[in-house]
Amino acid sequence: GGAGRVVSSAQPNRPGIVTNAAPAVRPAPARPIQPLQPQPVRPAAQPQAPAARTTPQPGAPSARPAQQPTPGSRPIPPPPGSSRPIPPPPVARRPEGGVTRPPFNRPPQRSGSPSTNARTGRIPASQLGRGPAGSGGRTTPDRGAPGRGPGAGRPGAPTGGRGTALGRSSPSGPGGRPGGGRGPGGGQRRGPRKKTRGERRREFDEQLPQAPTSYTPSATPPPEGIVVIERGCSSQEFAPKLNRTPADVVRFLLEHGEMVTATMTLVDEQMELFALEIGAEILLVDPGQQEELELQAMFDDSDDDTPELQATRPPIITIMGHVDHGKTTLLDKIRNANVVAGEAGGITQHIGAYQIERDGKKITFIDTPGHAAFTKMRARGAGVTDIVVLVVAADDGVMPQTIEAINHARVANVPIVVALNKIDKQNADVQRVLAGLAEQQLTPEAWGGDTIVVEMSAQSGLGIDDLLDQLNVVAELEELVANPTGRAKGVVLEAQLDVGRGPVATILVDKGTLKVGDPIVAGAAWGKVRALINDRGEQVKEVGPSAPVQVLGLSAVPGAGEEFRSAPDERTARTVAGAREQRFRAMNQRGDARVQRGVKLEDIFTQIQAGEIATLNVIVKADVHGSLEAVTESLRKLERDDVRAAFVHRGVGTITENDISLAAATNATLIGFNVRPDRKIRELAEKEGVEIRTYEVIYKLLEDIEKAMKGMLAPEFVEVVTGEAEVREIFKAPKVGAVAGCSVVSGVITRGSRVRFLRDGTIIWKGNINTLRRFKDDVKEVREGFECGISLTDFQDLKPGDVIETYDLKEVERV
Repeated sequence: GGAGRVVSSAQPNRPGIVTNAAPAVRPAPARPIQPLQPQPVRPAAQPQAPAARTTPQPGAPSARPAQQPTPGSRPIPPPPGSSRPIPPPPVARRPEGGVTRPPFNRPPQRSGSPSTNARTGRIPASQLGRGPAGSGGRTTPDRGAPGRGPGAGRPGAPTGGRGTALGRSSPSGPGGRPGGGRGPGGGQRRGPRKKTRGERRREFDEQLPQAPTSYTPSATPPPEGIVVIERGCSSQEFAPKLNRTPADVVRFLLEHGEMVTATMTLVDEQMELFALEIGAEILLVDPGQQEELELQAMFDDSDDDTPELQATRPPIITIMGHVDHGKTTLLDKIRNANVVAGEAGGITQHIGAYQIERDGKKITFIDTPGHAAFTKMRARGAGVTDIVVLVVAADDGVMPQTIEAINHARVANVPIVVALNKIDKQNADVQRVLAGLAEQQLTPEAWGGDTIVVEMSAQSGLGIDDLLDQLNVVAELEELVANPTGRAKGVVLEAQLDVGRGPVATILVDKGTLKVGDPIVAGAAWGKVRALINDRGEQVKEVGPSAPVQVLGLSAVPGAGEEFRSAPDERTARTVAGAREQRFRAMNQRGDARVQRGVKLEDIFTQIQAGEIATLNVIVKADVHGSLEAVTESLRKLERDDVRAAFVHRGVGTITENDISLAAATNATLIGFNVRPDRKIRELAEKEGVEIRTYEVIYKLLEDIEKAMKGMLAPEFVEVVTGEAEVREIFKAPKVGAVAGCSVVSGVITRGSRVRFLRDGTIIWKGNINTLRRFKDDVKEVREGFECGISLTDFQDLKPGDVIETYDLKEVERV
């Protein structure tokens, strides 16, 4: 459709008639024909007005304009209004080689223009639509606008084809450039438009497979059974364990308002939510817990729990309560000892374990600190106990640490016996205390409940026997048993680094028997038991269930609360401890990322006022692991938006030269808790400009930090050491007790001075000098290089090698 057909007349004298099945169209204006010979040519007639569309009759002349002459064709019919035919142009001869050359005076034919058949005079159908750059043609949704040249063909051609030399359109072929050209079908071919970079990019993106932007549930079923997942993993680690991709987890959480990436750490709630969505059952464990279970399997002590091997064991009783309510005084009265006198400030800051015997039955007591900073110590004590004795002062009532101790006991699921202390005081209010206990769901038996309440006075000893009888009754009801024949297993209550004895751990045996020479593992520490020392300072060869004891021979200081176990052999102990140490090292490789060039304690408030974030770099050294833990947690709780605490180093033991060097490099404040530097370390710290702060009571440490943050530090009292004497020999004197034969190594020892008693760099006792003698004479002072005899007030535990320091307090105004 749309392609014309040329018909020639059979008589030579009759003009050719062109018939077309297409409807009549408006004739296009004719162009003057360029003469090929120097002879006059009649100009073409002017185009007629557009005629109405009619169907041509057979034999009638066509209304279409005259055709362009084609070389070698028959005479062309004359234009309308003229009877003279137009002679055809001369035919160019075809030379050898098959190339047709135009006449000399004719311009070369355009590339692609159609040529007529020399015999028939017709244009081959294959060349229709290939005239010299025709510009007309129909448009389709695929391509092209109609041409606008003077020789534009009729609309048609799916791709805006070029008009032919006859002004017709072609069904195909690209359209030419509008205008131009020499004939009715004039117009040059228009090349394809170059695509922009954006168009090419869009085409490329359309060819790529598009990833879904929203979560689509996968048809892959989740794994069967319980899947163990370690806390702190990312989507890349979490998704494959549930047969999913990290993208599934990320899209699901994004739809639920959680902005995460594939490498971000997921919290427990996010992992549980996704597992619930896909129908998987997961068990979240701490990092390394799965590996720890595999290590525990190496001990293979499952046969130790056989009922035939069980025997009755002593009860483990933990004394808990608020600070200064009389816990240690009660324990001292039970043990007939004076432990509270040796505690700084008269408050317990260490966890202590003791064993007594009453009516042929042993009872183990654990004393825990009551200060708020020792929360982990109390939780550790409640976790290993069988019965909790809750000490409440009748004159003070239920306090915050009292409530915390109740909660620890409930978490451990152990019975509580209330010791109502200080009932002999005038302001004691028993009913108010009972009402406070009832508010905490501890209803006394006198009020119809099941909580045993014993009224007593630890100071006078009133009611202590009644308390012990009640504890024996509760212990019998609990039916406490353990296997005393298997390998030992228990918990580390406390640990410290003793300069003379190395790492020392206070442990509580839960089951089995621990003997000297047994290989042992406690956390990442291992070793062969070199000595066992009971709570009375006596060396023993073995201990059974529920017995507290100090262990010597470990390779390192274990963490408080770590489980200890007796290993089958040294190789197993070394393997388990090495695996744990590698895991701990990998977890601590990142360290404290906030450590940078910090400020000193006095300069914190100045930096806060300047609108900057103050970073307090600290190095903490403590006497035992529990104290180190308490100081660290307390300092972290004091952090604010404008003050951060960065722990450069934390350790157990005395202050060393390495600590001074590290503090000088990081501008850190060195905090010693119950440890003091010796003279050499103090001189090095002064030379390096390192600030050393030593404390013996934790609330004073916290008060200093809080005041520094508020710019309210009070004038500082500096302890100035006035003399130092070394104990060489111990003598016994009537009415005096132990007398230390000393040599004054520095300064002056003055009678009545404040005294600090040191053993291996750790403060053992503080008080005053009772007597100071040279030979048999009482003296006021002894200078460096002389010997003397010193007896201390209420302290008899003297050993050769100990150090006695005398000091004064000097007030220093802060700048």
